[in-house]
Amino acid sequence: MKSMKRRDFLKSTAGLLAVTGGLSAVAPASEAPLTATTMRTLGKSGLKCSFLGTGTGTRGRGFGVNDHTQLPEGELVKLLEYAYDRGITFFDLADFYGSHPFMKQALKNSVSRDKVMILTKVWERDAETVRADIERFRQEIDTDVLDVVLMHCLRQGEDDWPDQFKATRDVLSEAKAKGQIRALGVSCHTMASLKQIPQTDWVDVAMIRINPFGKHMDGPVEDVVPVIKAIHDANVGVLGMKILGEGHPDVVAKIPESLKYVMDLGTVDAMTIGFLNQGEIDGMFDYIEAAGKAMCA
Repeated sequence: MKSMKRRDFLKSTAGLLAVTGGLSAVAPASEAPLTATTMRTLGKSGLKCSFLGTGTGTRGRGFGVNDHTQLPEGELVKLLEYAYDRGITFFDLADFYGSHPFMKQALKNSVSRDKVMILTKVWERDAETVRADIERFRQEIDTDVLDVVLMHCLRQGEDDWPDQFKATRDVLSEAKAKGQIRALGVSCHTMASLKQIPQTDWVDVAMIRINPFGKHMDGPVEDVVPVIKAIHDANVGVLGMKILGEGHPDVVAKIPESLKYVMDLGTVDAMTIGFLNQGEIDGMFDYIEAAGKAMCA
């Protein structure tokens, strides 16, 4: 398969059905297979969302063009509305993506605020900047409450983030206490930062890179999986990301295998995948349904 853009997949329904056919199996009548719209509880946060969430950023603004926010005018809003119409209730935003205004418009048009979980992320680390950012986010999305706010992309030099950014965490905790945020957490991009999560009571929800091929992950699969289990065992909600390895062709060629692997772990509560058109959403629904049936076979 030729090199692909990140998450540029599911080009035709016929091709999708050919690939998923090998996974399809009849699930026992007594078991309900996991589907894209199965509602999941995110650990101690108590928040519920669909197993499949839709992402809104392929590359942050700091890295140049964001494939989602650079879609033709109105297309990202339509995509968010379509995801909602299909039963997706988990929307993955970030200040770095520039996607807040698009979610605001979708909420204004047809998405019911009380039926969805809106997650966003703060890029800044300075406590007072983050305080101002939280208020700005609420205005940009036009919502009183942000369901989940993560410290975005903990990276090299930030491995000791619980102590290093205590003042920032305190600001976020204050916003949670005021009812401006429902759940707090982190998204990690180093193994060391990932290992801090189960030792940090502050974290309600964690976004973690996981696929069976080790593409764009925090470490080797065999090292990451036990940490995810420890995080899940600590009653932290686990959101999987990079399920398709950021569009790496080796992973995209094996979507069913990657999905089934992550679903079989039993420690990933929900997952976020970015879509650039409605066909990709439809295709992923079919993939997840097939994988879910295979799990029950």
